[in-house]
Amino acid sequence: MFQGASAITLDAKGRMSIPAKHRDALLIQCEGRLTLTKHPDGCLLMYPRHVWETKRDQIAQWPMSARGWQRILLGNAADVEMDSAGRILVGPELREAVGLGREVVLAGMLTHFEIWDPVKRAQNEQATIEVGMPDTLSDFSF
Repeated sequence: MFQGASAITLDAKGRMSIPAKHRDALLIQCEGRLTLTKHPDGCLLMYPRHVWETKRDQIAQWPMSARGWQRILLGNAADVEMDSAGRILVGPELREAVGLGREVVLAGMLTHFEIWDPVKRAQNEQATIEVGMPDTLSDFSF
């Protein structure tokens, strides 16, 4: 399970080093084979390839009324592999699509990761807090 956030700097080519705390697990789980895609909230999703393949098959089964969402998720998917230094290449199309610059945040979301621009992530979290807890979480205690 992946959790926690890591501040990461992309190099000039758009390569991102996977933090050591996740690198070994990803090498064991999926031999460093990952898939990136665009998320409608303005970040990138990063899945271990075998997890993405299950999601991809689910998304492919969506009805025609969800065709636009299929285009966003499937049409932007890119397979990547960690290199020997534990880096992946985040292609320019995906970086541009979600406004990633040199500084990014990699956030573990249990089965996958989100890759955010730090400012956009902070704004998203603040907007979530301002809306308040949804009723479905009314019985949840911290």
